[in-house]
Amino acid sequence: MPTKTMTVQELFDEFIEAKTYEIRKVSVSKIIRFFKNHILTNFSNYRIDKITVRDVQNWKISIERKNLSLSTKKTAFIYFNAMINYAIKMEYLQKNPLEKIGNFKNTLGFKREMNFYTPQEFKEFITSAKETATEKENLNNDLSEWNYYVFFNIAFYTGLRKGEIHALKWSDIEGEYLSVSRSLYQKLKDGDIETPPKNPTSCRTLQMPIPLITILDEHKKLQERLHNFTDDFRICNNVRDTSLQRKKKLYSEQANVKTIRIHDFRHSHASVLANNNINIQEVARRLGHSRIEITLNRYCHLYPKEEEKAVSVLNSLT
Repeated sequence: MPTKTMTVQELFDEFIEAKTYEIRKVSVSKIIRFFKNHILTNFSNYRIDKITVRDVQNWKISIERKNLSLSTKKTAFIYFNAMINYAIKMEYLQKNPLEKIGNFKNTLGFKREMNFYTPQEFKEFITSAKETATEKENLNNDLSEWNYYVFFNIAFYTGLRKGEIHALKWSDIEGEYLSVSRSLYQKLKDGDIETPPKNPTSCRTLQMPIPLITILDEHKKLQERLHNFTDDFRICNNVRDTSLQRKKKLYSEQANVKTIRIHDFRHSHASVLANNNINIQEVARRLGHSRIEITLNRYCHLYPKEEEKAVSVLNSLT
């Protein structure tokens, strides 16, 4: 298509088609969602060769006026920038107007504080979940609530990502070890999709603590009561993202503890390990991080300060 007649919508369609062969389907869906919600509404019918720095600056201002997190705004910019750079690579454009204005910045001057449960807070939260599940079973012989109870225990005791927990099957459990080899993504137009984990290091085998082993043993006995049960059953069967949010809010309110995000259970796992001075490399391995720098950047501040210990070692040299 001649550059002088190509619109942003047409460029976007071509860009997405190219990305379909380069990245995971779930990542493509995320890009499409961001463009539809934050970019195409402003630029859909623009000719790509007519987009000016002023147009892009006006777009940034319109995004700033929305009640969006800094992370969402930055991601929208990154995707927009990637599409324009694709146009340059394809020789549809010679320059990128986004480069002159740069990405969104944290105008408040501080990072969002990491949120997590302490062991005591989690104990109160999960006790509420257990009481709710027990009540449902006793009143209606409804076992479904136990899936949520087990989900949050796995999240806290292993630090697995949400999609990794959704994907777990009983065949992934062998004795005291849990293997992570897949991820399950929901909220896609054509249904759930099972993919490999986020990165190669996310494929990992974790030794489980005794409390979690006991919980899983009891949960398996419950699921074995279901018709046609096999080891290919999902451990947290029929748990949906939308209901997870609702249950999380319910349990936290009943327990009178703060409500945290699903991903913050992963932070909770890491914080327990860090505060007990577990080697940062082991924390990174358990979390399935691709680089140890990611773990250090997020959790090093949780480790006990060792300045006095360091000075003591140096003093001993004399």
